[in-house]
Amino acid sequence: MTIENMPLGKAINAGLRKALADNDKVLLMGEDIGKLGGVFRITEGLQAEFGTSRVFDTPLAESGIVGSAIGLAMRGYRPVCEIQFDGFIYPAFDQITSQLAKMTFRHEGKLAMPVVIRVPYGGHIGAVEHHQESNEAYFAHTAGLRLVSPSNPHDAYWMIQEAIASDDPVLFFEPKSRYWPKGDVNLAGNPTPLHSARVARAGTDVTLVGHGAMVTMLLQAAEIAQEEGTSVEVIDLRSLSPVDYPTILESVRKTGRVVVAQEASQNVSLGSEVAATITERAFYSLEAPVLRVSGFDTPFPPAKLETIFLPDADRILDAVDRVLSY
Repeated sequence: MTIENMPLGKAINAGLRKALADNDKVLLMGEDIGKLGGVFRITEGLQAEFGTSRVFDTPLAESGIVGSAIGLAMRGYRPVCEIQFDGFIYPAFDQITSQLAKMTFRHEGKLAMPVVIRVPYGGHIGAVEHHQESNEAYFAHTAGLRLVSPSNPHDAYWMIQEAIASDDPVLFFEPKSRYWPKGDVNLAGNPTPLHSARVARAGTDVTLVGHGAMVTMLLQAAEIAQEEGTSVEVIDLRSLSPVDYPTILESVRKTGRVVVAQEASQNVSLGSEVAATITERAFYSLEAPVLRVSGFDTPFPPAKLETIFLPDADRILDAVDRVLSY
């Protein structure tokens, strides 16, 4: 059977298993990923299947995890690092942005850096700060890094394998609130290219653009809008760096109106960059300004306030109404 119904977290697990089986140079490393299977059990069962030399626990030292991965990559391995939570990545920031991102450029392309860093990110799980952040903009700003984020189990299964196969460093942002909802995964199909966006829903009046967990919220808003007579197209970015602008611009030229939504704060964000690029490249196709819907420009709040901080369908629909009013 080539179609299986599974949660996004299990799809990543299956993708990692396939990568480990296909290439003995693939290694998994991180805090508690071995016997425990990680905080979210994404690597559950993989150490028992492939052994402690392929799937192993590391000390609680993110800079050491990434630094060791860089050395392993230089020796021909394909390490996959897990950062337990988004906000724990900062001790490794220097290793990622000053070393990992620059190594291939310094060697004029002669040295590959096939390192994948898995980053569970985003809100909706009722946790505290440093456990629910959306910090992808820091790394999207850094030349030399690739960033991707699946929104559904099928993409998660294929994208983690494509990321591991890349000779460039890839930050694999996993929307942790989507770990548990199930979806169909075609285990035998041809995957969409890693850095291609996806039209998640076709429409004619407004284009909604987002990534990760926000895609589910955009689809909910589109369904409500449809009931009110507005046809909404939803674009799942999938790749955050590079961004597949041709797919986005094709939609924009059809609808003439755009709302970009994200969980991250708005100031100097990925959504701001997408909005600016759309305005720059498709100005004469726009019937209204590109609007942004984001988390607020504050630190991530206590869990009881996360529903106020994070964009919901109502905030997205309010932006849709505003963009249609021009």
